Amino acid sequence: MASQLGRSPTSRPLPRRGERPGRVRAGARPVPRTRTAAPGTRGARTPAPRCRLLLRGPGRVGAERGGGGGMAGGRAGPGALLALLALRVLGAAAHPQCLDFRPPFRPPQPLRFCAQYSAFGCCTPEQDAALAGRFGALAARVDPAEWAACAGYALDLLCQECSPYAAHLYDAEDPSTPLRTVPGLCEDYCLDMWQTCRGLFRYLSPDRELWALEGNRAKFCRYLSLDDVDYCFPHLLVNENLNSNLGRVVADAKGCLQLCLEEVANGLRNPVAMVHAQDGTHRFFVAEQVGLVWAYLPDRSRLEKPFLNISQAVLTSPWEGDERGFLGIALHPSFWHNGKLYVYYSVGFGFDEWIRISEFRVSADDMNTVDHGSERIILEIKEPASNHNGGQLLFGDDGYLYIFTGDGGMAGDPFGKFGNAQNKSALLGKVLRIDVDHNERGPLYRIPRDNPFVGDPAARPEVYALGVRNMWRCSFDRGDPATGAGRGRLFCGDVGQNKFEEVDLVERGGNYGWRAREGFECYDRKLCANASLDDILPIFAYPHKLGKSVTGGYVYRGCEYPNLNGLYIFGDFMSGRLMSLRENVETGQWRYSEICMGRGQTCAFPGLINNYYPYIISFAEDEAGELYFMSTGVPSATAARGVVYKVIDPSRRAPPGKCRIQPAQVKVKSRLIPFVPREKFIRRAESTPRPTARAPTQAPRRGRPTAAPPPPTLRPARRTPRPARPTQRSGGRRGGGGRRGRLGTADPAPSNGAVRLVRPAGLNPGRGRVEVFAGGRWGTVCDDAWDTKAAAVVCRQLGFAHAERATKRAEFGEGRELPILLDDVRCVGTERNLLECTHAGVGTHNCEHQEDAGVVCSHEDPDL
Repeated sequence: MASQLGRSPTSRPLPRRGERPGRVRAGARPVPRTRTAAPGTRGARTPAPRCRLLLRGPGRVGAERGGGGGMAGGRAGPGALLALLALRVLGAAAHPQCLDFRPPFRPPQPLRFCAQYSAFGCCTPEQDAALAGRFGALAARVDPAEWAACAGYALDLLCQECSPYAAHLYDAEDPSTPLRTVPGLCEDYCLDMWQTCRGLFRYLSPDRELWALEGNRAKFCRYLSLDDVDYCFPHLLVNENLNSNLGRVVADAKGCLQLCLEEVANGLRNPVAMVHAQDGTHRFFVAEQVGLVWAYLPDRSRLEKPFLNISQAVLTSPWEGDERGFLGIALHPSFWHNGKLYVYYSVGFGFDEWIRISEFRVSADDMNTVDHGSERIILEIKEPASNHNGGQLLFGDDGYLYIFTGDGGMAGDPFGKFGNAQNKSALLGKVLRIDVDHNERGPLYRIPRDNPFVGDPAARPEVYALGVRNMWRCSFDRGDPATGAGRGRLFCGDVGQNKFEEVDLVERGGNYGWRAREGFECYDRKLCANASLDDILPIFAYPHKLGKSVTGGYVYRGCEYPNLNGLYIFGDFMSGRLMSLRENVETGQWRYSEICMGRGQTCAFPGLINNYYPYIISFAEDEAGELYFMSTGVPSATAARGVVYKVIDPSRRAPPGKCRIQPAQVKVKSRLIPFVPREKFIRRAESTPRPTARAPTQAPRRGRPTAAPPPPTLRPARRTPRPARPTQRSGGRRGGGGRRGRLGTADPAPSNGAVRLVRPAGLNPGRGRVEVFAGGRWGTVCDDAWDTKAAAVVCRQLGFAHAERATKRAEFGEGRELPILLDDVRCVGTERNLLECTHAGVGTHNCEHQEDAGVVCSHEDPDL
């Protein structure tokens, strides 16, 4: 990322073999070319509507397309006709990009000068007017006779700055590539233009090297050609593969939607929640599982002093997959006026564990700090086990506080005759709704009068919905920005037992089936056959071959990426999958699509990345409705490997200026820590593969059942009876140790760069000889250059927050039965594994096993 942003000016380099010199726009920063795109590497999969060629006066040919979503209209010289009709089919995805390195957009009003790009392109009406002004100035300078023949060419070339592929035409899709002064031309078009209008380039370009080639037609047109001929003008106007899905979210050959990410915050310890104040400041607050909440300003700088710190009261541990801890936070809808916020966290009293919902107020003299003495305990619920703790808090449009609890833990909800989830007199396994307004005197909360079980003596009046296992991350739909459709719908991801994960639409009084049903299938035979169950099926359920611990998300309703409007985006903690659902409003059915990171150069915009850490913990919206998610590389409450990512659609953005915000002023008393991004764009030819999540270290008091993965299941069109089939299994929960769900099945095969520690008997965990997996085999690491920075990389991989010591000279024994795989390892300390550090090469070394390296790791900071 730093290499993309740090485009420092340099002296103009000498051209390399095969490179054409002199392609620098006035004011551009000339730096060495690095793009090596080859012909035949782009294109979409679905065919576009047919194009027909239209003559438009001297030297001008246009392409007019039937249907929408593409570039309508274009111009080419007459000599380009044969080439336009003989375009080949391309094999990869198109990559529209503007000269500001951002996606194209639909102008807010039609363009008057470059009208062919009114539907979709890179120009605002103001930019279009500026191009018209340049066109008029050009007409005043060129000889009238020459202008009569060449005005069409001038219009063609000027308007390519508005093309959705302007960055390709001007060699600007890579920020390290110098901008052209004129767009890249197809050879046949250039040869035709050269015949009558080559003198026009003296007015269009300040490039004297181009002027010097004016007398040699072949060299002149080679100079103006593009390395990637798929994008030259005017061929790209009628290239079906570039235009068929233009402006739509692109899917790869497997149907995976290609999106990108922007890093927003890093160095977090299991970031479980991110909320905003809805007060016009556009601050956001990120909560860590250990019990700290950090305040961030709109520029992504973080306040050094925590917004909230209750880490001394929060019950959690360094164990990977421990579900206890600080689990949820919600700011009151009137936070700007009353300063109230509510938190959900685990506490312990002796051998008993409880979940606690507390109210706090912001400090009277610092709007970015909570008054820790203001805590009032609103509700406490005893937990019979240490898992399935729920943790979501939300305020609805009705102003009430919604609380999402787990079923109490263990496997199969074994509490009582029907389990906690089906017991209306229990608060576990429920969605609760309470009124916390006007609670300064009298009760700490009241029951809304329209709660569904008010007046039922066999039910707790707080219950809003029942039959849930462990809902992890829920959200209210903001509604369509234009029509308001969908507003108020409550989406939840409910973590399953041993077969299915599900997404539910929660309704007042709804029963969501657990433990009678898991997903669409029966779990408890007797309960499932009970006619009085009357449960509501999920809108979507997926089997464990796709993931084992759902993380609920949000329906995108932001301003910046119109194509994502209405798309419900969620993920899975264990598999690392990002997924989406889109509703067919006519049938009520939901269409599933996986989300992948963009292939090739799809995400090659400055500041964007195409990879993320695999353990997807939570999703969030900012005050403007833009979408984020949080994940980590090590799912431990003490490992600072968590990152907040913003979801980006590279196919289309809103018109510049439409989504501009003006944050209210924030009085800051704490020191600000500037945001420094750490993640980098990874160049790959195909879609970035989903990150692999290893099964976390086993946490206390948990079993590890397994399950065979049935095919994915969408919600049926109508309710049909299902055969009662027993699926209950012994042991705890399945699926991987995320805070909301289950511990994993057997560990997967090690990934490249995985590490393990081998230690003599009797030593504590966290110390031992380092062995690394590379090239399909395990091996040792030589201690040449081995230091605490390299040790820190290993310790973080293993779930430890700190490296106490880097050991040498085979302190923990020699691994003589293994090859030596790494030598001269030098790390910065932020790498994900040792293979990302510099080293002599896998298998290359000049040492013996008596120099095997080791580490001593710790969950505690050795400097404290």
